[in-house]
Amino acid sequence: MPKVLAAVATATALSIVLAACGSKSVPGGYGAAAGVGTPADATGKPVRITWGPCTDLKRQSPGAPKAELRCGTLKVPLDYAKPGGETLNMAVIRIPATEPAKRIGSLVFNFGGPGASGVDTLPQASKIFSTLNRRYDLVSFDPRGVERSDGVRCGTNRDLARFLAMDTAATNATERTEQRKTVQNFVDDCRRTSGRILPYVGTVNAARDMDRLREALGDRRLNYFGISYGTQLGAVYATGFPQNVGRFVLDSPVDPSVTLEQRTLAQTAGFQQAYKSFLRECVRAPGGCEVGTDVSLADKHVEHFLNEVRDTPLPVDGRRLTQGLAETGIAAALYSELTWPLLEQGLVRGFRGDGRILMALADNYNGRMPDGSYSTLMSSFPAISCVDTAERPNREQLARTQVAASKISPLFGSTGMGAICSVWPVPGNDEARKVNATGSAPIVVIGGTGDPATPYQWAPRLTSQLRTGVLVTYKGEGHGAYLTGDACVKKIADGYLLDGNVPANGVTCSSS
Repeated sequence: MPKVLAAVATATALSIVLAACGSKSVPGGYGAAAGVGTPADATGKPVRITWGPCTDLKRQSPGAPKAELRCGTLKVPLDYAKPGGETLNMAVIRIPATEPAKRIGSLVFNFGGPGASGVDTLPQASKIFSTLNRRYDLVSFDPRGVERSDGVRCGTNRDLARFLAMDTAATNATERTEQRKTVQNFVDDCRRTSGRILPYVGTVNAARDMDRLREALGDRRLNYFGISYGTQLGAVYATGFPQNVGRFVLDSPVDPSVTLEQRTLAQTAGFQQAYKSFLRECVRAPGGCEVGTDVSLADKHVEHFLNEVRDTPLPVDGRRLTQGLAETGIAAALYSELTWPLLEQGLVRGFRGDGRILMALADNYNGRMPDGSYSTLMSSFPAISCVDTAERPNREQLARTQVAASKISPLFGSTGMGAICSVWPVPGNDEARKVNATGSAPIVVIGGTGDPATPYQWAPRLTSQLRTGVLVTYKGEGHGAYLTGDACVKKIADGYLLDGNVPANGVTCSSS
C-alpha cells in the first residue's frame, strides 16, 4: 500500500502541539496594504469576499478567538483556461490584527498536506502566531479540492476507512494483488465521487487562486507563511507572480523537483531517523523506557507487536486497530517531540492489547471525526499530488521503490504515492515541479535537520531553485521549525515578517 500518510504535512503537528543577525532590510512597501480599489477578474467582475461569522469549524481548540473569526468565500474560475466559465467557491478565514493602528496588511497561511484545511487549522494555530497577529490579519483558506472548496471525496466514509485501515506489509504475491485491488477501488471511488473537480486541483491553479485572494484582500503584495506542502505552493506562486511577492517564510520545505521515487525514499529515511531518535530518547529517560531497555530491543518489540496486529487486529470500541492503522499512529507521533511520550504510552499499551492511543493518533492524522466521518484530507492529498506530476509508474518501477524503501526502513518502507498515481484517473503535468522566483523579494526558507516528513536536504535545494531564497537551518527535531517554539527561529521569522529584516544566508539555530 502507498504510505500516503508519511507525506502529510502539518495538520497533526498543529493540532497537538539565539538571535540571528539581519544583514539587510526589506522596505515596508513589500508588506504594506495598498489602496488598489476594487480589483476585477478576467471577465471584469469585482473580486470580493463577503465576510460573516464562522459556523462550521471542526475541532476548534479551546481558547481560540471565536468572536474575532470571520469567514467568507471567494469565487475563482474552475478552469483558468475558461475564466468566464464555471466557478468554484473558495472558503477563506480571517483573524483581524489585534493592534490595528500598526497593521501591515494580511498574512496568508497554508499549513500543508496537500489537503490540510486552512479554515479549520488557523483557529487552532492562532496562539502560535499571536505575535504576528498583532500587526497582521491572519488569513487562511481551503485550497481548491480541499474541504469546503469543492473538497475531493473518495467514496463513502466506510470506503475511506477501509482504504486507510489496509495493511501495508505485503509478504507474498496474493497480498500484493489484494493491495493493488484496494488502491484501484479507492481511485475508482475518487473518480466516481469527485470526477468534476479532479482535473483542476493542482498547485498551479491554487497559486492563481492565491493571487485572486491577494487582490480581494486589498494587498499590493502577498505576505505569506507556508509550511510543508505550503512551501511548494508558495514557491509556485513566487514563480508565477514574482512581482507580487511580499514577505515570504517557507518552513519545512518540499523539494518540488524530486521524482515520486526520490520523494518516497527521502521521506522513508526521514521517518526512520525520527523513529530511531525517539527510541534513543526513550531508553535514555531517567525512569527507563517501557518499550525496551535498549534501542535494538525496543525496535524488536515494536516489530513483534506490528506483526501480531497484522495477524490479529486489536479491537478498539467496535473497530479494529490493523497493522496499517498502528503504523499510521506511530508516524503521526513522530512529527513532534511533544508527542513522543504519548507514542511510548501508545506502544506499551498496544503490547498489552490496548490499541486506543495508537488508534486515536491514527484517527487524528487521517482526519477522522468523533462521529466516524472524515475530512477530505486523505482524499485531497493524492488528488493534488498526482495532478502535480506527469509520472505514472509501472509495476516494475513500484517494485523497485518498495525494495529500496524497505531496505531503508522495514517499518516505513513502501511504494509511496506512486502506487496511487500509477492508476490515477486524470493526467498530471510537471509545471508545479519547476520553480524559479527570479525578480521576487527575498524568500526565507527554514529547514530542520530532524524533520521526518520534509528531510533537511530539501531546504538548500529549494533555496537554490528559487534564486531569491535565504536559507535558515534549524538543528532540532520535528516537522515545522516555527511550531517547535524555538526562540531563534521565531526571532528570525518574526523579524522578517514584521520588520523586513532579512537574515544572513546560511544562519543556524539550534534546539540544544
